[in-house]
Amino acid sequence: MVNSKDLILTKEGLEDLKKEYRHLIDVERPAVIEQLQNARGMGDLSENADYDAARNKQAEIEGRIKEIEAILADAKIATSSKKDASAKISSVVTFKDLSDGKIMTVRLVSSIESNPLSDPNDIKISNVCALGAALMGHNEGEILTVKANKPYEIEILEIK
Repeated sequence: MVNSKDLILTKEGLEDLKKEYRHLIDVERPAVIEQLQNARGMGDLSENADYDAARNKQAEIEGRIKEIEAILADAKIATSSKKDASAKISSVVTFKDLSDGKIMTVRLVSSIESNPLSDPNDIKISNVCALGAALMGHNEGEILTVKANKPYEIEILEIK
């Protein structure tokens, strides 16, 4: 389970979690209950693979519901301030990799929201991964060392 006490979500991340929660409650949970009822109707439960599969699915769904409830109860929402131009959760940061000159743009999000491979036009990286941690709290024009397995330097070009 995620330690939600230290979790900061973007507004989009909060909305995504609320949608997932509603989907689990309104769609997934009723579907697995129906699967359980159908499997019970087949007779002996001790050797009923459908029943076992439905019970496992139910446990997964209920676990995720509890996890989302804990996150929603304790998480804080990232706020942006025009005064503070440093990189933080919800910032969109454009930087240049000084080893190869490649320019990239990433969005800093919490670890629960990160998905660096989902959309090449909206790369979401965690504030705790090597790159995200290096960017946090820094400003445009700064040159930073990313402490990855093979350290490399970047220059922050723009923060939105």
